[in-house]
Formats: sequence, structure tokens, C-alpha cells
Amino acid sequence: KAFADEQLTHLKSLLQGQIVTMMGQTGAGKSTLLNHLAPELDLATGEISTALKRGRHTTRKVSLLNVAGAWIADTPGFSSYETFEMTVEELPNFFPEMKKISGECKFRGCLHLKEPKCAVKDAVKNGIIMKSRYDNYVQFHNLIADQKPDYSKNKK
Repeated sequence: KAFADEQLTHLKSLLQGQIVTMMGQTGAGKSTLLNHLAPELDLATGEISTALKRGRHTTRKVSLLNVAGAWIADTPGFSSYETFEMTVEELPNFFPEMKKISGECKFRGCLHLKEPKCAVKDAVKNGIIMKSRYDNYVQFHNLIADQKPDYSKNKK
């Protein structure tokens, strides 16, 4: 209990003055975490379905909440990402720290994966870009690259 209280206090200090979105899979505990941060919110939470082994979509709309001096958007959960409306070439633009130094890569259009002399991979190796951010980038890249084309969008 003391450790959990210490973690919540630390999280509150990190949130102070920030604008944050809580998003994740259904049943991940987004609203539960917000209730721990601000018990007065008394947000509805649900149990994980034993039959489906997943959450039950307790949060039904986006709510903007003032919690611990931060504005937090509590969002409904999702089962999975269906599609990404971007290409793997556009993805690096959504990672500002990577976009900022990508001009230093040896190859124009570097995707920061297997290319030699990549400034982004060097920045990750040297601790300039957080490894977790780069890992997220690679995960999103793979999701986009593996996504099946939606031919129905081209129908007239």
C-alpha cells in the first residue's frame, strides 16, 4: 500500500500542468487509475468478462477531467486497432524527436529500421531518443506494413 501511494504521488507530480489522453484496450484500467488519482471522480469501472477474457466498455464517451492539476481525457477502450490512415513513409512525421534529426540520416526517406548510418538509430543508442519511443515507432511501423489493404475504399 505504501509503495502504491508513493507511485500515485509520483504520477501526480508528473501530470501537474499537463494535457494527457488515457487510451488503451478495454479493461486495461484507465478509469480505475483515474479513480486512484482522484477518488472524488467515482468513475464507473467494470470487471473483466471471464467468458470473453476482456473488458466490457464501461466508459462510453470521452470526458475531459481535471485531475491532480492536469487535464486528462478519459476515453472508451478499444479491442484493437483496425487500420492506420497513414503510410510507413508518413509515420516518422508523427515522432517529432525523430523527424527533427532525420535529415542527418545518410539516406533520404530513411525509415530508421535497417538502413546504415541512421541518425535516429544512433540517437536511440546514445540515449538521445528514448528506446521505448523507438520501440513504439517500430511496433507502429510493423502494424502499418502488415495491414491488409482496404479495397472497399476504392469502390465507386
